[in-house]
Amino acid sequence: ADCRYTCHQECRSLIQLDCRHPGQCQSQLSPEGTLLPPCSQNVTQTVAEEKPEPPTLQEIKEKIDKYNTKVTNCLLMKLNEDGTYTGFIKVHLKLRRPVTVPAGIRPQSIYDALKEVNLADMTDKRTSFYLPLDAIKQLHISSTTTVSEVIQGLLKKFMVVDNPQKFALFKEMRKDGQVLFQKLPLTEYPLYLRLLAGPDTNVLSFVLKENETGEVEWDAFSIPELQNFLMILDREEKDKIQQVQKKYEKFKQRLQQTLQEARGKPG
Repeated sequence: ADCRYTCHQECRSLIQLDCRHPGQCQSQLSPEGTLLPPCSQNVTQTVAEEKPEPPTLQEIKEKIDKYNTKVTNCLLMKLNEDGTYTGFIKVHLKLRRPVTVPAGIRPQSIYDALKEVNLADMTDKRTSFYLPLDAIKQLHISSTTTVSEVIQGLLKKFMVVDNPQKFALFKEMRKDGQVLFQKLPLTEYPLYLRLLAGPDTNVLSFVLKENETGEVEWDAFSIPELQNFLMILDREEKDKIQQVQKKYEKFKQRLQQTLQEARGKPG
C-alpha cells in the first residue's frame, strides 16, 4: 500500500519487505494490482527491446570516411553501391599446437589462388609442423564475411587440412595496461568490428588460437595426428628430463667443488 512494490507471480513467496504496515500491504495484495506475467516472458521482451538497430547507409558512409582519415598505410575501406563495404584486417596466428598440412606440395601460386585450386586435394599424404608463433596474415574481406569464413580462409591460405572447429578467432583489446581476449562467435563480422574500433591495432586486433572448450575433443583428430601428438609429448618429456638432470649435475659439481675448497681451510 505504501511502496507499491511489484513482483512476478512466481517470485511472490520469496519477497521479504521491511514494510511499515505489513497487514495493510498483505490485505491489498492481489494478482490484478501487483503481479506481473511470468519473468521468462518479460525478459524476452526486454532483450528484444535492447537489441541495437543496424546502422543506416549514411551512418556506414560516415564511419568509413572517418576511418579512412586515420589510415596511414593505404589500406582503405571502400563502400560499394549495394551498401556493403570491403577492407583489410590483420590476424595474428598464436597456435601452440602443430597443424596438419599436405606432404610434398609446392607453395600456392597466384594462378592457383585465382583459379581456386585446392592443392590439398592432390595428395593423401599428411605431415604436421608448428606455424611460426605470432605470425601475421593480412586478409581482404567484405562486411558480409563472417568469423567462420575468416577462419576457413586462413586455413586455406596455409593449406591446413585440420577441422576448422579446432580453431577460434579472438579479438584482443588493451585497456588500462591489461590485454583482454574475447572469443568471437562464428556469425560475427570482423570488418564491422574493425570499422568501429578504427585502424589502430593497439586498440583492437584479431588473433587465431586453438578453440579451447574445456575438454579436448579427441574424436576430432585423425590417427596420424594423435600419433604425432604422442611423439611430440615424448620428445618434450625427454627434453625436460635432460634439463633437470643437467641442472642438478651442475649443482652437484658446485657442491663438490665447495667441499674440496673448504677442506683445505682451517676451522
